[in-house]
Amino acid sequence: MARIRVITDSACDIPDEITRQLDIDVVSLSIRFGENEFTDRVDLTPSDFWAKCKASKVLPETSAPSPGAFQAAYERAKSDGCDGAIVLTLSAALSATHQSAQLAADTVGTTFDVRVVDTKAVSMALGLLAIDVAEMAQSGAALDQLVERAQSLIAKVGVCAMLDTLEHLVKGGRVGGARALLGQVLSIKPLLELKDGVVAEAGRQRTRAKALAAIADVARSHAPLRRLAVVHGDAPGVKGFAEMVRDIQTEFPLIIADVGSVVGTHGGPGIIGLCWVEA
Repeated sequence: MARIRVITDSACDIPDEITRQLDIDVVSLSIRFGENEFTDRVDLTPSDFWAKCKASKVLPETSAPSPGAFQAAYERAKSDGCDGAIVLTLSAALSATHQSAQLAADTVGTTFDVRVVDTKAVSMALGLLAIDVAEMAQSGAALDQLVERAQSLIAKVGVCAMLDTLEHLVKGGRVGGARALLGQVLSIKPLLELKDGVVAEAGRQRTRAKALAAIADVARSHAPLRRLAVVHGDAPGVKGFAEMVRDIQTEFPLIIADVGSVVGTHGGPGIIGLCWVEA
């Protein structure tokens, strides 16, 4: 029976208890507030991050992990007796993280079998995909099977989220297809989705309540779902939103996850949304 380590990056937003349970190794991106740099999920928790956002006069910035950080993860897997590793990265269109993972894989290629997959996803869309593959890995699936599974799920993952502010997204340069939202009055609640790995506009609503209802409707339109997660960045009303979407048919229980530093840097405070994997 094969033993394969699932590795992802800290844009996945998977709760720590789940990564521990499934033995998912999370390679951290870096977060900078001015001259101060932090390692995501190591010395900067989501709550720490949002507190710093409120206190800081400058917007945070992210940087991809170095190839060395991924190589260290591969070496950990090898020393733990794993037969290989599958790396599931956030969208290569949004970050150089995938490139770093691949460079590291090329370095160890002759001694340890590593496959790198661009999920074209972010936040718990990436996270749910990693969870699915990790559960399959725990059952003893071979590396080729896991890669095939991951690639088959990429077209089935979805994200729809509401932003409270466009400031972070605009200054972070990740607007992409959402550029048409610029200049809207503050009362508008923009909805965003991921299309082919980039951020795109998914509509706009005049109130928060209407925006949340629209997000839920988008997810329902993809049901039945295999997995569903509520994600939020220090947003009010999360429990109520979770109750609103519990009627959506899923194979696995709803997960509620904090948006971490990577996605939060670009999405800004108050971001809330849904991520899913279609059945």
